[in-house]
Amino acid sequence: MKNIHPLNHLLIVDDDLRLCQLLSHFLKESGFEVSTANSALEARELLKAFKFDLVVLDVMMPGETGLELTKSLRDHAFLTPILLLSARGEIENRIQGFEFGADEYLPKPFEPKELLLRIQAILRRSQGNPLSPNKRELQIGPFHFDLQKETLRRGDCTIPLTTTEATLLKILVENLGTYLSREDLISLTHLDASSRTIDVQITRLRKKIETDPKRPKYLQTVRNKGYILWNH
Repeated sequence: MKNIHPLNHLLIVDDDLRLCQLLSHFLKESGFEVSTANSALEARELLKAFKFDLVVLDVMMPGETGLELTKSLRDHAFLTPILLLSARGEIENRIQGFEFGADEYLPKPFEPKELLLRIQAILRRSQGNPLSPNKRELQIGPFHFDLQKETLRRGDCTIPLTTTEATLLKILVENLGTYLSREDLISLTHLDASSRTIDVQITRLRKKIETDPKRPKYLQTVRNKGYILWNH
């Protein structure tokens, strides 16, 4: 999986010292510059001293929580993307995180590869991909996919998608131009699925966006690696 930029600077904020060390090592190996903080107070000091491209922030910390820090930063016009980490995966907590201004939410425990993929997707969005900043919409040939509504249309006609198809297409759009393995897609879509299931869903999507599904132009197979989506 290629990195967005070898010098992107990430801030990891978590009171779990071991997790901070592990994530820092993994993300540095993946080509990022990484700083760590073990409290909101430490994070604030680093944010004053350095410019970061993304903040990975634990929700449940003693003192000022990750949610409180997120809200405070957004209230003061802090625009850097924020990815929240939390063992509290209930829907109401995720909603609150998004309401406070988080860009993404990843429940613990998670695989480091999944965190890497989410970071790449966020950076791709924030650093200028083909998505409209207002509509969050991507054109795929004659089709338009709305990431917020997860709807696909051609002209004024809406193309029906199953929930799984919509989720899969959204992941591919967010990783436009980057190949994703079947294992990546299973992890990111949270499907209780096999590689064969992913192949079936890809075939179904191709029938909806390709003129000739057997010779795909947009949703292509990368030999021995996985799948990649192009929008032209």
